[in-house]
Amino acid sequence: MDAQLNTPSDTDTVITELMVPAYANFGGKIHGGYLLSMMDKVAYACATKFAGNYCVTVAVDGVEFLQPVDVGDLVSMQARVNYTGDSSLVVGIRVIAENFQEKFVKHTNTSYFTMVARDEAGNAARVPGLRLTDTEDLRRYSEVLMRKKLKAWYRDSMQKQRDDFDSVIQAASLADENCVVDIPGLGAG
Repeated sequence: MDAQLNTPSDTDTVITELMVPAYANFGGKIHGGYLLSMMDKVAYACATKFAGNYCVTVAVDGVEFLQPVDVGDLVSMQARVNYTGDSSLVVGIRVIAENFQEKFVKHTNTSYFTMVARDEAGNAARVPGLRLTDTEDLRRYSEVLMRKKLKAWYRDSMQKQRDDFDSVIQAASLADENCVVDIPGLGAG
């Protein structure tokens, strides 16, 4: 293998594919699941290229489709390692769709895949660290740390919600929601 990759730009990986009718959903747009599969592929390629080991997906953050992808669009998945831990790394993926006929390029979503490197025995393998060489790399690395803190806060908050759950209080709090609580003793049935 060539010299060890250690800057985010060294990890740049792009997968590009023409969207054909077979990828369309019942609404005539490209199925989100197909796009997620493409994102997983480019995350794998990017992470494995950097780590030098097989990598597996352990989490996906930020999947929000901002704009639909149409049949005939040329879709590019642009991936880069934004963060490294001991055996994990976070790959940022920017999805771009280009319509040739209308000469229009749109950003359809950005997502973050957390990957873990595995050795030949299937155990977690250490990944090299990143050398941050510009403020954009520093911003991306820092944003991953913020997302990690927010995920921990969210996880703790949801656990507290479960621990403190009171069905009578919760049933009453749903008065303005689009549901009817039809549990004997709790709702207006």
